[in-house]
Amino acid sequence: MSTDSIRQVASADFPTRWGKFRILGFEGAFGPAQKPETAVALVMGDIQSKPPLVRIHSQCLTGDVFGSLRCDCRQQLEMALGMIAEEGAGVLVYEQQEGRGIGLMAKLQAYELQDSGLDTVEANERLGFKADQREFALPGEVLKALGLTQVRLLSNNPDKVAALTTAGIEVTERVPCEASPNAHAEEYLKTKKEKLGHLLNNVGAEDKAII
Repeated sequence: MSTDSIRQVASADFPTRWGKFRILGFEGAFGPAQKPETAVALVMGDIQSKPPLVRIHSQCLTGDVFGSLRCDCRQQLEMALGMIAEEGAGVLVYEQQEGRGIGLMAKLQAYELQDSGLDTVEANERLGFKADQREFALPGEVLKALGLTQVRLLSNNPDKVAALTTAGIEVTERVPCEASPNAHAEEYLKTKKEKLGHLLNNVGAEDKAII
């Protein structure tokens, strides 16, 4: 898939409490069904002189906006923006893939099932979805549209590393983006690690051998 599969539709200055970014809007169509997708990229500083820090972040209304403690999404988002700002350069790609790709209303239904004792994977599957519905073709194309061939990826998710590699982006380093656990998200994080293969160092007694 070439960068012709996406289109940049907007670019504007974007001051934040972490510093000044440029916000770029992208849209494209992916997969056999040519499913339309949109994403934004927050770009700071010189991203060409060396592999920049990059975070691929999936939209989480409940966490990113409302500060939910059921997940670590807002903590990861703010951590990534802070680390990019500290380096003075980097990219955050924000994809509209709510609830690991199942959508907001289904995600709330999954919350209800989790309240009855299911974990996040079991809840998604009970609703007829895969454990993780997300695909990461769009972020790879966004990064290529930005002229990037090498990145240092802020992620605990091996699937994101694999997706960028498939897209032709070399991940020169995987930089952990691990939030401090809280009691409300303990089972959520444990499921991420045990069932989805996320590399989490602060979850479970055996974790120090992972990273």
